[in-house]
Amino acid sequence: MQEELAARPDLETPDHRFRSLLGEETWNTLPASVRRRFGKRLQGGSSVVYQGTVVTMRRNFAGYVLSQLARLVGGPLPHDLTSTGQPAIVSVTEDSAGDGQFWLRQYGRASGFPQVIYSSKRFAGPTGIEEYIGSGIGIALQVGAEKDGLSFRSDHYFLQLGERRLRLPAWLSPGALTITHRDLGDTRFLFSLTLKSRVFGELVHQDALFTDSEE
Repeated sequence: MQEELAARPDLETPDHRFRSLLGEETWNTLPASVRRRFGKRLQGGSSVVYQGTVVTMRRNFAGYVLSQLARLVGGPLPHDLTSTGQPAIVSVTEDSAGDGQFWLRQYGRASGFPQVIYSSKRFAGPTGIEEYIGSGIGIALQVGAEKDGLSFRSDHYFLQLGERRLRLPAWLSPGALTITHRDLGDTRFLFSLTLKSRVFGELVHQDALFTDSEE
């Protein structure tokens, strides 16, 4: 199934969007496999799929409450502790109607249906890249290069109401969001998500280990 859904070379073109955000010199310090994953642009609504396993999932009580409230706007946070050791699938599809990508994350659970999280990344806004999580709520992200991959850190949260964009004050922010993509070699990479609050500490943390079948 993965081979059927993964993007074919004839459906890819070079993508300079992440390269432009980092700058040429910084981009060239990244591992070649990371540059390949983030340096291709899919065409015609085609998708690339990565399969893996959730290896870490934790949250505190405040994180549980927040993740349940977030279900009212699409459930953008992983919340089930039983997902540890369960299958994980990430699908990335080019947004043919706009300058962005659709992301679908699916996390298995010990019982019942898997949790599915949808979001849309757009190369726009004051930081150059934003993630929309539903109900007009978005996150402006700062992209950074690490020695083994990329990091995406929340700069601010906002609410998009038609043509109006309202930046949310810090006291309305759910916390500082950090997402990292770490290349582990041997076609493997680690996707990590951490949400921290100044008041309640680490709210949610998840690690998922994936294999890149295209390498």
